[in-house]
Amino acid sequence: METYRQYINGAFVDARSGEWIEVENPFTGQITARVPKGDARDASDALEAAKAAQTAWSRQTPSARAAYLKRMAELIRANRVELARILVAEQAKILPLAQVEVDFTADYFDYYAGWARIYEGEIINSDRPNENIFLFRKPIGVVAGICPWNFPFFVMARKVAPALLTGCAIVLKPSSLTPNTTFAFAQMAASLDLPKGVLNFVSGGGSTMGEALVNHPVTDMVSLTGSVEAGQKIISASAEKVMKVSLELGGKAPAIVFADADLDLAVKSVLDSRVIFSGQVCNCAERAYVDRRIYEPFMSKLAAAFKAVAYGDPMAEPAPAMSSQIDKTQRDRIDQMVKRAVAEGAEIVTGGKIPETETGYFYEPTLLTKVRQDMEIVQKEVFGPVLPVLPFDEYEEAIALANDCEYGLTSSVFTTNINIVMQAVKDLKFGETYVNREHFEGMQGFHAGWRKSGIGGADGKHGLMEYLQTQVAYIQF
Repeated sequence: METYRQYINGAFVDARSGEWIEVENPFTGQITARVPKGDARDASDALEAAKAAQTAWSRQTPSARAAYLKRMAELIRANRVELARILVAEQAKILPLAQVEVDFTADYFDYYAGWARIYEGEIINSDRPNENIFLFRKPIGVVAGICPWNFPFFVMARKVAPALLTGCAIVLKPSSLTPNTTFAFAQMAASLDLPKGVLNFVSGGGSTMGEALVNHPVTDMVSLTGSVEAGQKIISASAEKVMKVSLELGGKAPAIVFADADLDLAVKSVLDSRVIFSGQVCNCAERAYVDRRIYEPFMSKLAAAFKAVAYGDPMAEPAPAMSSQIDKTQRDRIDQMVKRAVAEGAEIVTGGKIPETETGYFYEPTLLTKVRQDMEIVQKEVFGPVLPVLPFDEYEEAIALANDCEYGLTSSVFTTNINIVMQAVKDLKFGETYVNREHFEGMQGFHAGWRKSGIGGADGKHGLMEYLQTQVAYIQF
């Protein structure tokens, strides 16, 4: 069993409490590692170290800061196979997807390193003669990054890369369920000559370590990827400090299949968007609306595709399409949601139960029909391989049903009619819309949600700006 330690002010340390968190492999049920069970004292140590280091770090040129990101990318690529295996062991992500996450993370550090010579301020015209107005973009300061368990390594980079590039110092907390890959990276990053305190990694529960990071007076910004409930607590805590927050809080993405869609493409895209990492992805297709004229043939193809989904050992060769849920709590939550849907009149086309397996917290890929728009299974995030499907008759009905949700992260449209595409993109109230493809964003885009899916966002130019604040100088001469 591996033992990891927190990385605070350039040193590896145990929790002040002396306690540990055990990390379970969801497929085997075995304990793979332990990490410190940090608390408010550890959070304060890390944040104070970040504060002490941030000013000097911000005075380095963006190109100098970017050089560290490039070296981080090199370290990840040099250890890509080991990191992918650690990721599989802590969360039962199938090996090919884990390898994609690791490689994408390296690319992400390189991508943001490329912004060093690109991001800029502005010169604004003045109403006065002999005056120049300059808008400078400056680092926001000390950032607390709180990561989820579903893409722990990539989301770590999503917070660390733009923070460091812009001159911020960061304290990052991975999920207690999946801290291993992040701490393995911390061990690698420690080999760099990064100034002490600029990059810190801590571990602990959300109600202890997480709250301490948010409430500490040193924290200038919180970037969270997590649940709506966690985001609401952070917003409440930030009110007293008037602190910047950037929140990605989940979704209930609709996939709309119009009558003229390429059915095979639509089926593959919807399936891929539903079972990736066993359905535990915030931008997954969580519900589907299908034109009644093609409903039967579409459902026939989709049911066959769902039945063909293989699940099992995440390290198997060839790899299955999906593996275990993250833990028993998550699996049982999914099962209860499906049971409640059936009790309310939903019909199971395929799946719908916990399979009998020797190991793992599996839930069968599940397709539901005869559901209503007001059902919990249609309105609330499942975060598992379950898809409710509803028919529609008119374009306006499809858009109204899709928008009828408290979330607003991602959506998708399947049609060969460009007029429908452009109208749907205009009418859908979601931060992202995918057309004739699966739900998966690019690092150069902007991953941001509407409504309860969050505030602010990540990736690309606009994700970089999350970590910057403006200063305007009026210079008269």
